[in-house]
Amino acid sequence: MKKIEFKKFGGPEVLELKDVEIGKPSSKEVLIKNLSIGINYIDVYHRTGLYPIPLPSGIGLEACGVIEEIGSEVDLFKVGERVSHASMPIGGYSEKQLMPQDKLVKVPEGISDEIASCIMLKGITAEYLLHRSYAAKKGDKILFHAAAGGVGQILCQWANAIGCIVIGTVGSKEKEEIAKKNGCHHVINYTENNFVTEVEKLVGKDGIDVVYDGVGQKTFEGSIECLKVRGMMVAFGNASGYVHTLDIKKHINAKGLFFTRPSIAHYTVTREEFVESASKVFEAVLSGKIKINISKKYSLNNVKEAHKELEARILTGPAVIIPN
Repeated sequence: MKKIEFKKFGGPEVLELKDVEIGKPSSKEVLIKNLSIGINYIDVYHRTGLYPIPLPSGIGLEACGVIEEIGSEVDLFKVGERVSHASMPIGGYSEKQLMPQDKLVKVPEGISDEIASCIMLKGITAEYLLHRSYAAKKGDKILFHAAAGGVGQILCQWANAIGCIVIGTVGSKEKEEIAKKNGCHHVINYTENNFVTEVEKLVGKDGIDVVYDGVGQKTFEGSIECLKVRGMMVAFGNASGYVHTLDIKKHINAKGLFFTRPSIAHYTVTREEFVESASKVFEAVLSGKIKINISKKYSLNNVKEAHKELEARILTGPAVIIPN
């Protein structure tokens, strides 16, 4: 089968398309034929070594496929069932994949392969951010950075359905329209305006209940400035660079803020948590609270292009790889 691998950390050029043997599933594994593969910014972190992983390695955490073979002790799934996942082991950028059964969920009828392959990581991320890292409620004033991105489009729609006041930041005119169509009541183009100043115009000084910040270095200081007394800073990504120093006196004490740096691993510790979160995501899609529009499709042959466009932040929403 064909699989993307890399031997050293670096730019998109380190990604190589290989012919490899897949092997047989162990007792509690299943062999999956991937139908659609999700692309996520964490893939960039793995490729560059920001999140170090043992090399050589495959890449990709998210895919939807059909089970072709099961191990002798598999009791949760059957051959022919459609499943999806968003977790280790790394290796989703491939035609086939061996996965532990406890890392999989069944995909309900009514959700396409492509949507199932790009809703798991982003959707579960949106679920835990919005409902568990900070339990958003009607009337809360939310600031979400990179609102036109994959997680942003999902979370902002969901927050809107809850009844939150959603303010999103974006980096271009095109993305302003995308954010508006996906749940944002107010959109700030940070290339043209200071987002702190614009947020103050909308909700007053220190008026934000919670900031969801997946951008990192470029937005961190301003995000802290926007928060209310006892507000919550949810820093969940580093698209513009890692925030290396948290100064308790400067960043926390002044307003008695709460700060968290969560990841999907912290909120899917048990299979029960994972299945419940995925179920909430699927329900939100099926009920229409969340609408998913695939922005671009790639093949395994042009994964390098996909990573270039992902890092350049020119994708206008979830993107997928179609392996065949």
